Amino acid sequence: MEEVPLDTPSQKPSLSDVLYQDLRLAVRGEAHRRGDPSFLEYSQMFNGDVKVPALAVVCPLDAQDVSQVILFCTKHSFSASIKAGGYGTAGWAVGGDIIIDLCNINDIDIESPAADGSFTSIKDMPLVGSKGKVRAGLPLIDRPAGASSAKRRREEDEELPTYDLASENVANFLHPGGPSAPFADRPPVTRRRLDDFSALITDIPQMPTDSAMPATSSDPNISTLLSFGPLGSSMAMVSSPSLASPYTTRTDVVATTVTPHSPVSDTMLSDPFSYLDDTPSISAPPVASTSRLAQSMPNALFATPSFLESSTNILTYATPIYSHAFMTFGAGKRQKEIDKFSAANPLEAVSLAGGRGAVPYHIPSAAHPVGSAIMILGGFGFLGRLHGLSTDNLVEAEVVLADGQIVTVSQNEHPDLLWALRGAGPAFGVVTRYKARAYPVPVVFAGNLIYRFHRATAPSLIKHFRDCVKGAPRELYANVLLTAGPAGQDSLVVIQMCYVGPKVKGQEFLQAISSWDGERCLLNEVDEKSFLHQQDSVAQVLRGKVGNKWFIRSALISSLPDDIVNKTVLQFADTPVGCTWLFELAGGALLDFEDNCIPKAQRQASFNVAALHQWDIDFEDPRCVHSAEEWIAETLAPVTVGGPLPSFLGRQEPPGRVIACYGENWPRLCEVKKKYDPDNFFRNSFWPLNAGGDIVEPEEHEPQHIRF
Repeated sequence: MEEVPLDTPSQKPSLSDVLYQDLRLAVRGEAHRRGDPSFLEYSQMFNGDVKVPALAVVCPLDAQDVSQVILFCTKHSFSASIKAGGYGTAGWAVGGDIIIDLCNINDIDIESPAADGSFTSIKDMPLVGSKGKVRAGLPLIDRPAGASSAKRRREEDEELPTYDLASENVANFLHPGGPSAPFADRPPVTRRRLDDFSALITDIPQMPTDSAMPATSSDPNISTLLSFGPLGSSMAMVSSPSLASPYTTRTDVVATTVTPHSPVSDTMLSDPFSYLDDTPSISAPPVASTSRLAQSMPNALFATPSFLESSTNILTYATPIYSHAFMTFGAGKRQKEIDKFSAANPLEAVSLAGGRGAVPYHIPSAAHPVGSAIMILGGFGFLGRLHGLSTDNLVEAEVVLADGQIVTVSQNEHPDLLWALRGAGPAFGVVTRYKARAYPVPVVFAGNLIYRFHRATAPSLIKHFRDCVKGAPRELYANVLLTAGPAGQDSLVVIQMCYVGPKVKGQEFLQAISSWDGERCLLNEVDEKSFLHQQDSVAQVLRGKVGNKWFIRSALISSLPDDIVNKTVLQFADTPVGCTWLFELAGGALLDFEDNCIPKAQRQASFNVAALHQWDIDFEDPRCVHSAEEWIAETLAPVTVGGPLPSFLGRQEPPGRVIACYGENWPRLCEVKKKYDPDNFFRNSFWPLNAGGDIVEPEEHEPQHIRF
């Protein structure tokens, strides 16, 4: 394909002044036409390979605004696409004439279940700034009135690209020289100091932190550094000193004096959400907890956001009172923002001493960074084996339909649409607010074991991992990642485990996995930590870079036989820099849910598998695409079960693979589509059919790619 600059105007006529004025008058939110300074900011995608054809972008404030945009598009024969903060590598989110960016619909709330297990309906919960009904749960995080939404969004985004709180040991391992080291791509980490912390906690029993157990390494002078050169993620051999002492006391528990952030360096662009920051800036202070419970506890220590969000804290060892809670949030909330809110707004629990305590409740989701659409496309992550997919925990949604009608969807209202939303949502409407189950996660025993990749020994390690996790309890999530380095330099094998519970219960699984002795383990930093920080762990290892070209392929497999492992390792050894292959243990609670469109056959898979490829926008190597296609479509074919989880659908997906995501449920899904979107208004999505029900090829419903 001919190279085209990102800001090349659409071939369609531009939005006339009259139409633009009509659009602006129709909504209370912002509207930006192509050519406006803010247009590129709101239309930019994580995948730098997407050509944006849109004429304008609108940032609605609520469902009523979304309805007006849909009616405007219908009246003037414009197509619409929906942008909700995710990575969206296929580009469907910006493929329409009018982009509906949901970033300003970002209210959030949490409530404990009523005595009968019920919840307050979304339609009975006021939005931020509205008057009347009392909200059901804890207060929302209010925002200053009158501030520009674009400016406010940038301020809120400043801390999102930082993933090194997942593990300081991994950060030091991957970047031993710190931010100034060659190829270092991580932003500076703020270290909060407490002058005399011991004086504040003399009557609090001492609890382990993630530095209480040393991160182990068999090589005190580790020389491997995962770095990011001009071709994306790469591997370089850099001589480095020993890791900092693992016994160093943590000082990020309570903020009494805070060392100012250094200006964010250009290398922050190596992180997924950095495209939301347009200029280097000083990070804003943490938003204080809005939890009345936390604020009411006797010691002010418990009300500080730095304490609630620290990797471990005394609250995480309390016993929860409720088996689950309900979170309501706007479609503009990204998962990391939701997890931060969860950490800062724990619900009541019983402390170790039998007194008053608190525990954070989290929604099952994929690891950071993902947007809210994960709730209607699958969503498998660290809590998935214990509590199911994100879609399985969606209990209600506020939805704008293709005709502009605003409906509340639940088991009692439009149950057929709820069934379809749980796995195929983007093809059926615009979800503006979600209500989902959240579960108590006092503490997780989690982290990484990192090895060098050698084609001679990697098969043995993967088979050892497979055998160790066979029959694992639902509380254990585990994956193995193969991450490619540049030619002639080392790649890595990373095993990640997350036991939802304390170290005393998860230690046996770590011991089993780490018992493999075929290669030296470069780093073992598995320890107790907060779930909030564990959610950053995948992004910390992958270091996805905005503006790179991205290609994703995925599959669900029934087993992982030796011959598949052997072939996988041989193929991976020849992949170019920036390629990551993932095996993650599936099963568990995924089998418990049937009231959605993701079929039983897929839920019975043993592993979820994905090829996550990124490479520099100017780098041309057909292997970046072909190696993923060959591995997924050919090597794994004998053990593949149907199609992938819908949340892993990427660009240029063959229609047959999309249909296979839904298996036996596809005919029913088509019937629901005819009922709620007969004219296929929401065609800028994964949906592979036109309004007449005929199959369309990917290029007919996704934007062009600058270089594919």
